[in-house]
Amino acid sequence: MNKFAQLGSDIVKLLSKYGGSYISGIENTLILALAGTVIGCLIGFICGMLNTIPCARTDHPVKRFFIGLIRAIVRIYVEVFRGTPMVLQAVFLYYGLPYFTNNAVKFSGYWIPALVVVSINTGAYMAESVRGGIISIDPGQTEGAKAIGMTHVQTMTSVILPQAFRNIMPQIGNNFIINVKDTSVMFIIGFPDFFAAHRAAVGASYLYFPSATVEMAGYLTMTLIASFLLRWIEKKLDGNSSYELVMDDQLTMTAGTYNHPDRGTPFDERSKEYRDNLTQSMKNRNFTARGER
Repeated sequence: MNKFAQLGSDIVKLLSKYGGSYISGIENTLILALAGTVIGCLIGFICGMLNTIPCARTDHPVKRFFIGLIRAIVRIYVEVFRGTPMVLQAVFLYYGLPYFTNNAVKFSGYWIPALVVVSINTGAYMAESVRGGIISIDPGQTEGAKAIGMTHVQTMTSVILPQAFRNIMPQIGNNFIINVKDTSVMFIIGFPDFFAAHRAAVGASYLYFPSATVEMAGYLTMTLIASFLLRWIEKKLDGNSSYELVMDDQLTMTAGTYNHPDRGTPFDERSKEYRDNLTQSMKNRNFTARGER
């Protein structure tokens, strides 16, 4: 019990002295993770669309060549950034450019390289998730869109991707949670995230385990809140569990095929609206007949 009391005392000491640094690190971590996930998803959707461009043997050789080239580039991009650690990608981008250009090209800050690394890494994972989401949609919908003259881009943006988005929503949330944790490797380029605040606090106080406890509690809190919000968004996307038939255009209804439980439809003989319209029509007909006489 004395050890737990000592741990609590050390944590209070750290928070009182370095609490602002921890909070600032949490803010930077969430901003970087959210922005990187959004940009990575856009990259993934673009790669997914490019990977699913239809190509047949009967197509023009030039078209087949360019489609094959695009797919090869996307495949190389996905395999390289999925197969290497994010920390090494940050090193190659931040320190590699000055190395190969004799300091002619280098980053003056840490936000842009950190955002670039997180975004392209997320995009590599999302490219395969998007491709799987597109493949999961019934091919008949793509054929139907082509039958009415829609292009590949129109088919993707208006028919396929809205449905695929719901299917890959759990993977998007999973990538965001991974980014919240993996941004900790950006300390290698000096990015002031939550983990960097931990390293600074440890270097000044030598309280490694108490600071690590604060870090673990902070990361766990962020990921639990993110999981809750993502599940709430998924439920909103699913819609209501009970559906009610709504007809905005009365011309789309067929007489006698659907009855409202209270008043029927404007085309139903049991409908009050139908009876009122019929009575008014009869009155107009009688008035016209009398006028002709």
